[in-house]
Amino acid sequence: MDAYEFIRDAIIEGKFVPGMRLAEESLAKEMNLSRTPIREAIKQLEAEGLVIPLKRGVSVRHFTKDDIRQIYDLRTLLEGYAASQAAIHRTENDLLEMERANILYEEAISQYVESDMESLKDIVQVNQKFHETIVNASKNEHIHFHISKVVVVPIVFRSFYWYNSFQLKQSLEVHKTILEAIKNREPERARIAMHEHIYQGRDHVLKHLEQIKNIHLLKEEVK
Repeated sequence: MDAYEFIRDAIIEGKFVPGMRLAEESLAKEMNLSRTPIREAIKQLEAEGLVIPLKRGVSVRHFTKDDIRQIYDLRTLLEGYAASQAAIHRTENDLLEMERANILYEEAISQYVESDMESLKDIVQVNQKFHETIVNASKNEHIHFHISKVVVVPIVFRSFYWYNSFQLKQSLEVHKTILEAIKNREPERARIAMHEHIYQGRDHVLKHLEQIKNIHLLKEEVK
């Protein structure tokens, strides 16, 4: 695992908590690397909005309730539009890619072990893959760029962290509804289904935000 992946995963999984200062020297020592790859990794993470600059070093970005609402509002607009465009422009090959991604999602859910980070990462990755197939099917090369700026992985990861098996299956059913709408060339239905899907994720994060903060505080106390 390279420096970028190591730091990114630590942020996503909550090992590096919001507000925590990250110093090049200590990270280089922890990973047994020179400071150059650490510096490059931090630049990339800063560009992705996962860390913010300090006078010396960077800190892990903290997301407020307003941040979360604004991020999800933008996601809803962009991904809802992508789903509606996919319903118009999709090809048979696009549908196959969506179906494959959704099968992988269903398999990941069936193998899910509650609170297990590895199985959770699998779910997040295949869910992201499904959403990417829809963006690709929209045939608008600009959408992917803009969506990549508002899909903040730690927030997505935390939304899934609090899902139980029933809620994950509900998420799968919404995927199937979106796929069916795109397959039947129903742009408005696809857009509405995607809106509801993303807002459900937002509501889940907001509902558990205090619990997330408490976990971070406990981790800080342990340190």
